[in-house]
Amino acid sequence: MDFNVNEIQTPYYIVDENLLIKNLEILKRVIDETGCRILLAQKAFSMYAFYPLIGQYLSGTTASGLFEARLGYEEMGKENHIFSPAYLDNEFEEVTDICGHIVFNSFTQLKKFKEKAISKGRKIGIRVNPECSTGEHAIYDPCGEGSRFGVTRKNFDIGELEGVSGLHFHTLCEQNVDDLVKTLYAFEEKFGEFLPQMEWVNFGGGHHITRSDYDVETLIEVINRFQEKYKVQVYLEPGEAVALNTGYLVSTVLDVLENNMQIAILDTSAACHMPDVLEMPYRPHIVGSGEAGEKDFTYRLGGNTCLAGDIIGDYSFDKPLKVGDKLVFCDMAHYSMVKNNTFNGVGLPSIAISGRENSVRLVKSFGYQDFKTRLS
Repeated sequence: MDFNVNEIQTPYYIVDENLLIKNLEILKRVIDETGCRILLAQKAFSMYAFYPLIGQYLSGTTASGLFEARLGYEEMGKENHIFSPAYLDNEFEEVTDICGHIVFNSFTQLKKFKEKAISKGRKIGIRVNPECSTGEHAIYDPCGEGSRFGVTRKNFDIGELEGVSGLHFHTLCEQNVDDLVKTLYAFEEKFGEFLPQMEWVNFGGGHHITRSDYDVETLIEVINRFQEKYKVQVYLEPGEAVALNTGYLVSTVLDVLENNMQIAILDTSAACHMPDVLEMPYRPHIVGSGEAGEKDFTYRLGGNTCLAGDIIGDYSFDKPLKVGDKLVFCDMAHYSMVKNNTFNGVGLPSIAISGRENSVRLVKSFGYQDFKTRLS
């Protein structure tokens, strides 16, 4: 953390350009040593101020809907892929204008939109469900029972593959390569017979490639072996791995009170500014903190909304917290920014960049109009 926390009014997100480059270099190594293509999954990280930089390393972007697709098209301008559980009639024309790869979630959607996409020269894919669950969180398991994502082998319509040039699966969430290996085994077992007629296969996202313990060597071996065996172009579309451990959320202590324990109220909110804390649940690390009871002074950290459960967690510190203290939450670049909201009229955090020379640059600030214009 090489920046002065007091340079910008809190709360604010700040992304370290140097750390982002380190992640991009790891991903670029995978590209260089395999010939695969890696796309930024914008659902996790859409800070387009960095798109020119990211575009120097990665192959393009992937989107979950029209607005993300438009952002990738306008701000990075490289390969632009899209997958949606179902496309809207009034948006699909624009989707075909700006997306080179369009992946469908069902054969019903494929039959409905395929001809329009092919008429624009777009590459068509179908998402499949290998029915291979490897994750720990059911809410993020696309292979769970009753999943709405992808076509299972039982429902795979062999007679409708004309014009389909690729298969797509996405089963992982913050996982290592061993779970990809398991998934590939299930994928090949169920859908391998169709691969000789495909041009590309998308391994989806959830690959934690830039995590310190990730087995990059095995990933490279797996991709090379798969591409050689089936003569296809492999795509990966990580989002979190691009921005993993590159960003922070800086907050200020507004009040300290007592109710059978010490409680600190912050100018940030789990509900508004880091929703995964409540949804996962997820406990972000705070610089200089410990687990409850680990250090001398333990506090429950709460947000500034009316939600009783707007609790970030219990943390301990070497010194008592006081009004005005700054707390720095780690790993806040991915998902936090794209999922934040203005519940209770709480303002959105500003967005800043810590540059290569440890300079701090404010990129975006928000105010009342950002709250008002979401409503009517």
